[in-house]
Amino acid sequence: MKNFLSVDDVSSIPSLVDRALGYKADPFKQDTLGRHKTLGMLFLNPSMRTRISTQVAARNLGMEVVVFNIDKEGWKLEFADGAVMSEGTSEHVREAAAVMGQYFDILAIRTFPALKDREEDYSEQYISQFVKHAGIPVLSLESATLHPLQSLADIVTISECWKEKRKPKVVMSWAPHVRALPQAVPNSFAQWINAWDKADFVIAQPEGYELDEKFTRGAVVMHDQAKALEGADFVYVKNWSSYADYGQITCTDASWMITPERLRNTNRARIMHCLPVRRNVVIADAVLDSADSIVVQEAGNRVWAAQAVLGEILTAF
Repeated sequence: MKNFLSVDDVSSIPSLVDRALGYKADPFKQDTLGRHKTLGMLFLNPSMRTRISTQVAARNLGMEVVVFNIDKEGWKLEFADGAVMSEGTSEHVREAAAVMGQYFDILAIRTFPALKDREEDYSEQYISQFVKHAGIPVLSLESATLHPLQSLADIVTISECWKEKRKPKVVMSWAPHVRALPQAVPNSFAQWINAWDKADFVIAQPEGYELDEKFTRGAVVMHDQAKALEGADFVYVKNWSSYADYGQITCTDASWMITPERLRNTNRARIMHCLPVRRNVVIADAVLDSADSIVVQEAGNRVWAAQAVLGEILTAF
């Protein structure tokens, strides 16, 4: 594995899941694999789970870790080619990425969409420029359109919880939120579940919330949440803003919140969410605090997902 930007960089999802679960069983079994290697973690926006889990994963492999919050500690970067830098930006990504390529062995980067210009966000200009100019492996800690480490942890969690021979029914359900959120997590979850091909996958969403088809192709899309949830084994709850009316909130229907009543006709579904979650807006307390909620287990698996990816990259050195 050269880079880790999406599921397309993974040769075998089951093998990567097995590697993650192997590290979970024995976190330090390859604690010298990253010896004398440095992971640079670059944040253009804040993070908690992604930052901490990836740091722990790297250190489990013996790596040194340097964290840099460019939005607070660095020069404002310019990403456009041919830019005349006579205004707000002080450093071009061409030099910044190339210099980081001199300092680190692997560069992990987290970016975030502005949710104003769909074409600009979906071009993935920020992370692609680092890939182009750093000259070292680049690992996505979330980009404008995808969050592959979260999705790998999600599949690790489903694999860990599901022991039956039949395919589980996995429903990704939109839920309301007070802010306009990006499509990265749902895009990525759909992309990974479809590529994994070990689940019957349904997306439940209000009309007008269709995601980019290149990520959802192969999923069943329904606008009736109650119907979609029937017989579900896992319910992945997530809000996202409109892709068609880009970045906009076009539905505020509170009845889409996941409650015990909404889950009554599921197969006692396990409840998943990437966190953080707004209680009693996205998911009701009674659901989050129930024995069927696996959101903390899911978050814990972020360490093993990151360790599996770093292990793959280090092995390829």
